Amino acid sequence: MSEPATRPRRGTRRRTEQGEASSQRRQALLDIAADLFAEQGFRSTTVRQIGDAAGVLSGSLYHHFESKEAIVDEILSEYFTSLMATYEEIVDKDAEPAVALRHLVKAAFNSLDEHRAAITVIQNERGYLNQFPRFAYVAESEAEVRRIWTKVLDDGVASGIFREDLDTAITYRFLRDSLWVAVRWFTPSGRLSADELADQYTKLVMSGLEKPSPWANPDRPLFSG
Repeated sequence: MSEPATRPRRGTRRRTEQGEASSQRRQALLDIAADLFAEQGFRSTTVRQIGDAAGVLSGSLYHHFESKEAIVDEILSEYFTSLMATYEEIVDKDAEPAVALRHLVKAAFNSLDEHRAAITVIQNERGYLNQFPRFAYVAESEAEVRRIWTKVLDDGVASGIFREDLDTAITYRFLRDSLWVAVRWFTPSGRLSADELADQYTKLVMSGLEKPSPWANPDRPLFSG
């Protein structure tokens, strides 16, 4: 006869349930804080406002987070961890530079909604965050993102797909800034989804990046009639 299954002790089960509830509550507080940071700015948002929005006393937040900086730290680190994993997967999978660039653009647009707070805080609060050593990884992560995008552009030039006179450093800055500014107006419930918006964006930029056909007439007027 087989041994009867050992039932978990009541105390162990209770601690597990409490731990899960605490984790869910912590995530809910992060989500509420992220919305407030995105709407009114990190420095303008107080711990009391986060507590009021969450329906708890502001002091209760310190049970989960040591400070307001700790909250935004978690929001930013989660954003960069997710973004870097996605970008690295793209460049590992897509050897063809034009395809890789299109997928990088789609990934960037798809991050606008989920990580709206992180992107907004980086855009608006970079100078303030620089005074805290704990946020040194922000500049390091941005440098790695720049390296990934610039390498794709460099590979496109080297392979003859992109224009040979392309300044890839300036091109990256243009792409980054034009993508990030969309966080101020893009909404997933709008007329275009993130993927559809990315398709429209790449149609615009690729005409400037890709090497013109040798059969194209550079003297032909852009519009006729």
